[in-house]
Amino acid sequence: MGEGGKGRRGARGRAPLSRERVIRAAVAVADERGSASALTMRAVAEPLGVEAMSLYHHVSGREDLLDGMVDAVFGEIELPPRDTEWRSAMRRRAHSARAVLRGHPWAVALLDSRTRPGPATLRHHDAVIGALRAGGFSVPLAAHAVSLIDSYLYGFVIQEASLPFSGSTELEEVAGAILRDMPADAYPHLTELATEHALKPGYDYAEEFTYGLGLILDALNPDETPTPR
Repeated sequence: MGEGGKGRRGARGRAPLSRERVIRAAVAVADERGSASALTMRAVAEPLGVEAMSLYHHVSGREDLLDGMVDAVFGEIELPPRDTEWRSAMRRRAHSARAVLRGHPWAVALLDSRTRPGPATLRHHDAVIGALRAGGFSVPLAAHAVSLIDSYLYGFVIQEASLPFSGSTELEEVAGAILRDMPADAYPHLTELATEHALKPGYDYAEEFTYGLGLILDALNPDETPTPR
């Protein structure tokens, strides 16, 4: 059998192309590159084994592709559990979102940028607001709470992705090198923070997220009356 026969048989053996497969491939490419800013249809088509033009049967263009990618990320985040105290619900959702966004760091800058949000995106936001409303928050206070929590969540993920370490071993190596290179006693507070906190046995940077999130949730009060600014 000639090469043409092999190609036709290979095409028949592949799973049929679909919008879900295209979106999933685009997410995988962005994850590998660490960015979606230069994502092209050709780059998405290559791992699928098709020509870029084939993708237009399932997505209308790059913006539609980004819409689908963002919706796929929101679909991975755990929704706030129903019939759960609002602080617990917000805490679980925030920890889930952090875990998902650590896997897709390119997504943070895109999450709230889409003008045509998909069903998973809308379902997610509706559930978050609904959990706060069920907890006694007025509509304005729910809006304030979502803005505050998400600003902290997104900011922490961006900061975390920029750190030059990903675990306690790498942290010890990086911090140790910085301390060795610093002039003795020149930066006493940085030295103190490193040796008395970050380099202590069992230190986990994730605890910083938990601590800050706890402060925010404790500060929010559904009985507060919003004051116009």
